[in-house]
Amino acid sequence: MTDYIPGFGNHVSTEAVPGALPIGRNSPQKPAFGLYAEQLSGTAFTAPRHENRRSWLYRMRPTAEHPPYERYKGADRFAPGTTDDPLAPNRLRWDPIASPDAPVDLIDSMTTMLANRDPADLEGVALHVYAANQDMTTRVFVDADGELLFIPQEGRLDLLTELGRIAISPGQVALIPRGVKFRALLPDGTAKGYVAENHGALFRLPDLGPIGANGLANPRDFETPVAWFEDRDEPTEVIQKFMGSLWSMTLDHSPLDVVAWHGNLAPWRYDLSRFNTINTVSFDHPDPSIFTVLTSPSDVPGRANADFVIFPPRWMVAEGTFRPPWFHRNVMSEGMGLITGAYDAKAEGFQPGGISLHNLMSGHGPDVASWQGASAADLQPQKIEGTMAFMLESCWPYKPTRYALDRAQFDYDAVWNDFPKAKLP
Repeated sequence: MTDYIPGFGNHVSTEAVPGALPIGRNSPQKPAFGLYAEQLSGTAFTAPRHENRRSWLYRMRPTAEHPPYERYKGADRFAPGTTDDPLAPNRLRWDPIASPDAPVDLIDSMTTMLANRDPADLEGVALHVYAANQDMTTRVFVDADGELLFIPQEGRLDLLTELGRIAISPGQVALIPRGVKFRALLPDGTAKGYVAENHGALFRLPDLGPIGANGLANPRDFETPVAWFEDRDEPTEVIQKFMGSLWSMTLDHSPLDVVAWHGNLAPWRYDLSRFNTINTVSFDHPDPSIFTVLTSPSDVPGRANADFVIFPPRWMVAEGTFRPPWFHRNVMSEGMGLITGAYDAKAEGFQPGGISLHNLMSGHGPDVASWQGASAADLQPQKIEGTMAFMLESCWPYKPTRYALDRAQFDYDAVWNDFPKAKLP
């Protein structure tokens, strides 16, 4: 039996124990085995059918049974809030986060770098990084503020969720919906990566428009885990992110006890190598929309709350064209990370595990070395290989946290120094 069910946003039915899932109804008077029926809603009850996301869970204990939460004292770099100081419109860049010296699990290692909007507004996104070296064994995490997109950069993650188990490696991503509890194991002993937290409309696949019926991220390549559960009666700490703060309480059992479920709100994973890249076969450089894997729309048509965009291996064949990304200023704000390799618009200084920020209307583009190389290149067909970068683009300007501001590369602006002046006739 497979551990995953293919398809994006499918209505799934799965049970870890035969007979646990009721047939033809959601909330029977007496669910099988004394289980509790519980609905998890990711959208408003009255959302249009094509946008409505919810699942019915059949669990060993109801989620409602728990003691009061208290403020969590750990993870002091996770969701600390952004600085209230005026933010200069400067380009910013960061080196990869350092490996930890002491044992630390994924949640306590989470470091918030960029954020915009208040999670209570149900808008905006945040970009976090993690560097962990310890399993989450007797505690779980749940985010009430948004859905979490995990983007590993070094080391594998095993995400044990209420709705199944997901294993991902660098080059894959996984999404945990808002409100779903999980814990993370590190099969390689250590792990580093990024987490995009989406507070707004749920990520979905972008419309294809004139591209047609096929291309970009294909729905069949997204994988939802089958039902799985823990029957474990021992103290388990539950850490919750709520309204931008962390809270904690302890249960006498594991809450990962969903024996069966059905619906279309569930965790999933996706292999970025399956992205069907679209590009020009004549001239000029299309805009980055052609590299969009996922989008979270805003209330303004054509303006995204968040776009998750990748820059994967691909052929470059444009004739008479400056092939790297062109110089530009954008009303959207761009937070960028590098999973592996080198980014073709930055010859130096942008390392795997690093981050760059180009807020709205900040002029940016290739550095001097990249511009010189691309301007003089012999334009033969060329395949860019061994690289994977991503961009978390948002219509809301990002503000770095105080931790991030204190650690930004001091000389990032210098990569655009010394461009020669154009010579007019």
